[in-house]
Amino acid sequence: MSSPKVLFGFHAVGVRLKTAPKSIIEIYYEVTRRDARMRQFLDRANEAGARLIEADSVRIAKLAGSHGHQGVAARVEAVAQVTSLDELLEDLEAAGIDQPLLLVLDGVTDPHNLGACLRVADGAGAHAVIAPKDHAVGVNATVAKVASGAAETVPYFMVTNLARTLKELKERNIWIIGTSDDAPQTIYQADLKGPVALVLGAEGDGMRQLTRKTCDALVSIPMKGAVESLNVSVASGVCLYEALRQRGG
Repeated sequence: MSSPKVLFGFHAVGVRLKTAPKSIIEIYYEVTRRDARMRQFLDRANEAGARLIEADSVRIAKLAGSHGHQGVAARVEAVAQVTSLDELLEDLEAAGIDQPLLLVLDGVTDPHNLGACLRVADGAGAHAVIAPKDHAVGVNATVAKVASGAAETVPYFMVTNLARTLKELKERNIWIIGTSDDAPQTIYQADLKGPVALVLGAEGDGMRQLTRKTCDALVSIPMKGAVESLNVSVASGVCLYEALRQRGG
């Protein structure tokens, strides 16, 4: 059994209270904070039967590893999730979902960016986020905080060889669409209604060359101002929500 982990912030802990309350070992809350948001949160925690422990801000910050905890942190057991991308795709197929929507991040190493990408993926209904093990950040407490609960709901797979994984997705008839500033067509001209994996690279460097070569098509996001590119989480939002729009979402 994996060791307990820490979630912090109202959103991250609140989603766990909603989705898997029995996995919560204990919740630490800042006893001097008595505003409406804290009262509502404590009411939900009490309704869920969670063990509540009074603490000061310093203790919660040490537990969370961050001062951005909003006065709330929880020690939780890991929730059983799909363990592999193959298992996820097989589960989707068994459920009659034949048009998976996947987000692939090549080289995103900043935990704030990953957290925001997971939040966008959850909002747009993406089925998973995929990243290479050697050019990515794992899900830590900061990622979970920024993701506002999406780290608990969106499967995140770190794969050994991203190009090989993309080729395996192709074998499952999933169209691989990469984003690039110099692409001949925009995201709005691409057909995103079928099975698709959207590939985004890190800011500045973009996708690695081998990743780019593995894509079936490349698209750009129109930039009308002086700024040359968008933050990767914003770009993910643009692409995923265009896919959602095309799918009638």
